Order: sequence, then structure tokens, then C-alpha cells
Amino acid sequence: MQRSIQVALAAALLILGGGPSTAAAEKTLRIGYQRSSTLIALLRQDSGLETALKPLGVSVSWHEFTSGLPIMEALNAEQIDVSADVADTVPIFAQAAGAKISYIAQEAPSPEAQAILVPGDSALKSVADLKGRRVAVTKGAGGHYLLLAALTEGGLSFKGITPAYLTSADGRAALASGGVDAWVAWDSFLSAARQQSGARVLRDGTGLSLYKRYYLASDHYVAGQADVLAVLFAKLSETGTWVKAEPEAAAARLSPLWKIETDVIVRANARRSYRVEPVTRAGLGEQQTIADAFRSEGLLPRPMDASALGIWQPPAR
Repeated sequence: MQRSIQVALAAALLILGGGPSTAAAEKTLRIGYQRSSTLIALLRQDSGLETALKPLGVSVSWHEFTSGLPIMEALNAEQIDVSADVADTVPIFAQAAGAKISYIAQEAPSPEAQAILVPGDSALKSVADLKGRRVAVTKGAGGHYLLLAALTEGGLSFKGITPAYLTSADGRAALASGGVDAWVAWDSFLSAARQQSGARVLRDGTGLSLYKRYYLASDHYVAGQADVLAVLFAKLSETGTWVKAEPEAAAARLSPLWKIETDVIVRANARRSYRVEPVTRAGLGEQQTIADAFRSEGLLPRPMDASALGIWQPPAR
């Protein structure tokens, strides 16, 4: 049986350890991000965040990661201060591993921005047809929960399929080559596969998974840098509003960064809300549902209270 994600993350956290940030580090906002982190990518590109933070005497350093879980490891170790958006599942596994992190913002639900895809000429017509089939999914990602929820809806258990735990790029290649029967994808991979290879949506997250994206910070940083976080929240909100108001312009800026055609990005961004909101304890209900689902699959070692992480609130406007 494969080791659970929680065990792997816990081991990484122990290796990295945690240490107090220096005063000098606190004058630099250290942001961990993935290449697909849309709002952070745009802020990094135009130096808008640096400009906004200059009156506070704070600079910004940018640290790229390949996925959300390593970002959480770095947050817990205080190697970075803030994470760009990560899928809803990521904070749960970090919390299970004992990470000392807090929610600082969320992007409103985008359920259509992730989906189970099949080849355009596939005979599969419903999730129930996945019984006995090989399905590519990124372990611990938001799509992993979508797959669990969709299988339950379709009257199947996770044991009723053969999962292939692959990265997004490898999952797409496996679907195109026939190595898997279905692939759980999220945008912009989702839009690219649909447009470029004719992949078809078997089931998206509508009615199954809200697919919120969360921004987090280390507890240490939250305790002492509320003014910096307020500026960051405002800039994220402003940028999210601009992306939705100017989809073509946003796609033109993101295209060279992502090496994806602008029309694909326009379609992908249309399915993302990019509405940046405060996190509330009442709004973490689906986080508990996700935690319970992973617990039932043996991927978490014990029951969890998903609302127990800290929550930073931006000042009232």
C-alpha cells in the first residue's frame, strides 16, 4: 500500500524543521508560488506589489515551487512567509502534518475549473463507466477530491478504479497516448487539453466540489505583519478584479509566462472566479468534507477539525 501523503509531508516538515525568522527577513515578504499562480504571476510581472509595499519599507522575494505541498513545507519551516493560491486539499494535508499556518485569503468557488476528462472518441459516457478503468490523478490535489466525490455520486468506490498517480503534464500525456482511460485535470491544463486534443468532460466539479483556492501564511508572520498582509490582500483583490474585467489583456500578459496560447488562457480564466475574499470559519465547511473523505481513504491518520487552522482577517474597508 502506498504511503499516505500525510506521512510524506510530515517527514518533510521534520527534515526542514522550523526556526524563527530574523528581523531582516521580516523586512522582505517572501512569497512561495507555482508557475500557474495567476494573480501572483501578474503581480510579480508588473512589480505592483513592490510598489504598494514600498511605503512600509518592505521588499518582496519570489520563490517558485513545483506544487502546493512543498510550499506548505517551506511555510512551516519559515523559509517563506506567504503562499500563493493552493488547492483546497493542500492546507488539509499540511494541517494533518502539524504545519503552523493560517488562512489569509481565498478565491471564491470555481467548480467548473477542474474536471474528469476522457478522449473525445471515448465510449465512456458517465462516471459509473469508470468501473475497472485506469484514471490519472495527482495525489492530494484538488482533483483527487473531485474524483472521490464523483465516484461516490456514480455509485463507485475508489477501489472500483485503478488510479494512476501522475503530475498534470504526465496525466495529459497518458490520456493522449491511451495509457489511461480518464484524467482529472484543472485549468489551464483542462482548457488546453480540450482545445488541442479534443478531450471531453465526463464530469466537472459543479455540485460536487467548490474548488476554492486558498492563500496562507506562517503563523509567525501573521502575528507580526498584519499591515503587510493587508496590502497583499488589497493587491490580490485588485488584480483578480482586473483579470475578469480585461480577459484578453490578462491572457496576453500570461501567455509568454505560461507558454500557452492566449485563447486557451481566456477560456481557462473564464472558469475561474478570481474573486479574492476573506476566509471565515463558517466558510470552511467543505474543507471538513474533504478531510473526512481523505480520512476514509486512509490518507489521513486521524480525524481532523479542518476549521482549527488560524484565520487572518483583512481590515474592514
